Amino acid sequence: MANKTAPDSTRRSERSRRAIFDAALALVGEVGYDKLTIEGIASRAGVGKQTIYRWWPSKAAVLLDAFTAGAEADHETGLPDTGDLAADLKFVLRATADEFNDPAFQAPYRALAVAGANDEELARTFVARLLEPGIRVYTDRIRAAQESGEVAAGVDPRMAAEMVLSPFSQRWLMRTGELTYDYVDTLVDLALSGLRPRG
Repeated sequence: MANKTAPDSTRRSERSRRAIFDAALALVGEVGYDKLTIEGIASRAGVGKQTIYRWWPSKAAVLLDAFTAGAEADHETGLPDTGDLAADLKFVLRATADEFNDPAFQAPYRALAVAGANDEELARTFVARLLEPGIRVYTDRIRAAQESGEVAAGVDPRMAAEMVLSPFSQRWLMRTGELTYDYVDTLVDLALSGLRPRG
């Protein structure tokens, strides 16, 4: 009798997890966060809802994991360093504007922002996984520019990073204007005008 290979439960679990992530991200864009349900995610993913509850306690937890999957790898590479801080920041923020203007990105991010406003634990996890690593790569790049003389010695790199990123995020989150390349370039130029060494 031929030998039969036992099913690989690890591979099956990873396939189910990926299907759940894809379903959560697609559904939140289609129906919105309020109408997103574990049952709906399970049905779209082709798994039982108990499979989801075995791994996550809520739809917010599913969505958070789906949205942040792979984010750690993105942040490990850091920001480009060509020796020109303004050019590097504009390059990355233009790409970020493209991402934030993508409906597939907007739906889960906005949903998590709203859910986080009412869920302190969710907000802490979201900050730890996504926001803090993002701020850190900007902080590191600004610190490198400071060491090369592009940024004044007395500047706090972390505060400088927040000075660049906060208006960007606020404009997008509150819909006070469009995230255009012109806006990004102006924001970087204005921020750096106060960060460069005097004289």
